[in-house]
Amino acid sequence: MDSRSETRSQRGVSHDQGQRRPKIGAVLLAIVIAIGCGNTEEASAPTTTAPGSEAAPEAASVEPAKSGGKQRVQRKEQPLPAISGFALDGQRIQIGDFLGKRVALYFFDPGARDADAISTAVSRVAALGAEYNFAVVGIAFGADRPTAEAHVAKNNLDFPVIDDASGRISRRFGLREAAMLGVDGDGYVTWASRFSTNMPNPSDHIEGQLRTALRIPEAAPESFGSRPEAPTFTAKQLDEEAPFDFATTRGEAVVLIFFLHTCPHCHEALEFFKTALAGLPEDQRPLLYGVETSRSTAGAIRNRLDADGLDYFPVLRDKDRVVQSAYGVFGGVPDIFLIDRKGRIVSRSSGWNAAEGPLLRMRMAQMAGAPVPMLLHATGYSGSEVCGVCHQSEHQTWQLTQHATAFDTLVTHGSAADPECVGCHVVGFGEAGGFEISPPKPTLEDVGCESCHGRGGPHLSPSFITDANYDPVCVTCHDTKHSLGFEYASFLPKVSHAANAHILTLPAAEREKILAERGGLRANVLPTNAEYVGSEACRSCHEAEFATWAAGPHAASLASLETKGESTNPDCLRCHTTAFDRKGGFPASASVGDHPDLARVGCESCHGPGGNHVAESSVKLGSIVSLGDKCDSCVILQICGGCHDDANDPGFEFEVQAKIDKIRHATIEAGTGKPLQGKSALRVPTIDTHALLARAFEAHDRATGRP
Repeated sequence: MDSRSETRSQRGVSHDQGQRRPKIGAVLLAIVIAIGCGNTEEASAPTTTAPGSEAAPEAASVEPAKSGGKQRVQRKEQPLPAISGFALDGQRIQIGDFLGKRVALYFFDPGARDADAISTAVSRVAALGAEYNFAVVGIAFGADRPTAEAHVAKNNLDFPVIDDASGRISRRFGLREAAMLGVDGDGYVTWASRFSTNMPNPSDHIEGQLRTALRIPEAAPESFGSRPEAPTFTAKQLDEEAPFDFATTRGEAVVLIFFLHTCPHCHEALEFFKTALAGLPEDQRPLLYGVETSRSTAGAIRNRLDADGLDYFPVLRDKDRVVQSAYGVFGGVPDIFLIDRKGRIVSRSSGWNAAEGPLLRMRMAQMAGAPVPMLLHATGYSGSEVCGVCHQSEHQTWQLTQHATAFDTLVTHGSAADPECVGCHVVGFGEAGGFEISPPKPTLEDVGCESCHGRGGPHLSPSFITDANYDPVCVTCHDTKHSLGFEYASFLPKVSHAANAHILTLPAAEREKILAERGGLRANVLPTNAEYVGSEACRSCHEAEFATWAAGPHAASLASLETKGESTNPDCLRCHTTAFDRKGGFPASASVGDHPDLARVGCESCHGPGGNHVAESSVKLGSIVSLGDKCDSCVILQICGGCHDDANDPGFEFEVQAKIDKIRHATIEAGTGKPLQGKSALRVPTIDTHALLARAFEAHDRATGRP
């Protein structure tokens, strides 16, 4: 089983197992819908189905709204109620002060038996907050202040913890046990997690759960692209005296489902498999075994299955949780494993979502050696996991590209609800059956197969690409506003399946090194075909802009070096002067006193060399980089990031918009002559929703089948 694939497809979801499942949607989608409207039912399927396709719900439309010049969508999620209180150190905390970045609210009882195990995991994850642009705020309830202070110290909780010994805040959410609530940069609740410690190494399990919810990536393992071996076991079989040995199934494809006989979602899954398996040739049909996880009597289990017409498969008992422990099943059900003839795990899916049916049917047919049906979405987009069933190597090479984590970039930068950004980081945004912002469609996150090959690929969109030329598709997103310096010929090998196939065979360390090099910011994305002329040459035409720049820190960039005695250090001067060692720029061997105009971060450091721009006969527009129409997080970050990197200015990439706003000096939109539109300010939501968290958990439990 491809662990990176599992991690990707669970992004934004946290559930009681804390495991990675190959197809997601149920948990997060149910939480988000429940928070917004209290309903987890899917829309009705279309009445017609295209040949070779699986009917699926039509996309609900979301009307965009304008706010302060910045496009917004009408959110179906619930805003977080206003929360405030005093931290254990006496500081007053208001959650509204954190708006603009992601916040994880950690509700916990410091005196609870399992508090240490949970807080240990939370502490590890909180240490990554600066790197992944989120803050953790604790809310300690159910214990007095000394107990809370001791717990915080013992578990190294290095984040603000509100003293809620009175229960004023926790009661608003109906909380009596530890939980975490995820809030995006606009103040909307996007996920919720409860924790189970009834397992080996619970802290590791919970850390993985939170990493998934917060979209903190894990390095690709040594076994990237391989499938792990399914654990063998012996277990008592319902109505049989002799124990059952799972090793005897080797050579057969197997569906292994952990279930409760009283769980309605388990029954839905079992009804699906009853029909789906019957549709496969009998001699190739996978075997289905169910592991019943309760301590109910054999009679009660058999009677319920008989009554519902689900007595078609062998039922195994696991009262001591030995089998569950081997497979990492510690929470909600159903938990479904597909195992191929060699005893390797093909996929795992936790909870039940009927929309996953087509993918499961394709995977079952493939592992059984039967013809794989092409069950593409009849009217919308199918998602990369569906494509990956038949196109396995292509899917794996795609996972090695930045396209495969494109949506995570938006989440960490707080732009996952901004339509201007989302369209180029997902599949089919704005199209029927494509990605939606609210509620989101996790299966269509990232720049997936259908972004480049069309809806359903050549199977449904044969004319989407002609002559193997993807350039027209690439430039729809890689334009001058969002991708400065894009060159199709040099960028194509980074995403080409054929060009990247060899990377799959490399050891993990070499593979990760290549990916890290590709993920770095381009060192020089500014034009290089002109000579630098200095900031004074810009002043005559751009007096107002020059005055704003002259009053800012860039114009006095040498001061910080002089304070540290580094004004002659070439490594420092590269970022504190204009065009160090470039044509017309600050000479590498010069003294800062000899070139005062260039001994600062001047106009051309951001806009590119002005030699052509100031020429008497030049065309002004296009001869330098106009930043007023560029995306802060895409293009401007590339320019600034050459100096404002992790080594010299950690966290800059998550603050780029705020920092650019402080030094912004354009007075018109580039090339338009129109006044520059202002940035919209975030408003602190003040809605008081007592049942918000309870409803989120209720939806979570329905989706995962938790009893």
